[in-house]
Amino acid sequence: MALFAIGLIGMGVLGSVYGDFAMGWQPVAPWFPARTALAYVSAVLMIGCGAALFFPSTTKWALRTLLPYLVLWQMLKFPALVVAPKMEAVYLGFGELAVLLAGGWTLFARLGDAEETRFAWAGGERAVRWSRYYLAVWIVPIGLSHMLYTKPTMDLIPAYFPDKIFWAYLTGLGQIASGLGLLFGVFPRIAAWAEAIQISLYALLIWLPAILLNGKNLGPTFVHADRRLSFTAFLISWIIAAGAWAVAQNTPSKYPGKK
Repeated sequence: MALFAIGLIGMGVLGSVYGDFAMGWQPVAPWFPARTALAYVSAVLMIGCGAALFFPSTTKWALRTLLPYLVLWQMLKFPALVVAPKMEAVYLGFGELAVLLAGGWTLFARLGDAEETRFAWAGGERAVRWSRYYLAVWIVPIGLSHMLYTKPTMDLIPAYFPDKIFWAYLTGLGQIASGLGLLFGVFPRIAAWAEAIQISLYALLIWLPAILLNGKNLGPTFVHADRRLSFTAFLISWIIAAGAWAVAQNTPSKYPGKK
């Protein structure tokens, strides 16, 4: 949970610095009324919820606030699915935030103490299971994007990795395998941990160096990437990885009924 909290605080600080949302990951239209003010409110909410997660007395209230916020954040990507249902990139964007929501939902189900509230249906062991399935479904299109958008994927792979196309396909197939493993109970804990580790490596091997090197480690596709993009992508990768870790830590080695 600490990783999740740190990611939230980082996203909130970034929003406060720029007075804006997280670029393409929070696609709030420019015409939206009081957009800048709303961006600051969003930033404060993330900082507040992130800080509250560190204290047992405020954890459940933070999670009760955070879950609806994450649902709303996810829904910002829904119009793209309607407008461009044949474009794989929109499923990639939706899937990234689905991992984040799955992690937040898992934490809520475990620590939100919602049994006696109107949100009891979103808590408990059944909710943990459904959040796991939700993550599983949406990491499949994330993996598929590595193979459909090979050039951008290769431009993200560090230069010291030989045969970049091999790594592009391997990481894509790895994420698809993790999703299917979680869905069908084939070594589900290993699948969940593999996914969490993989997303964590994206943050540490791609976007952290991009911050330190001002994007010089990125390929031609990202020639116009500035420091704000690098910071945003790093923090988004961090918090998505934290969501995957939350799910992984609550995934059994085998599902009930599986032999």
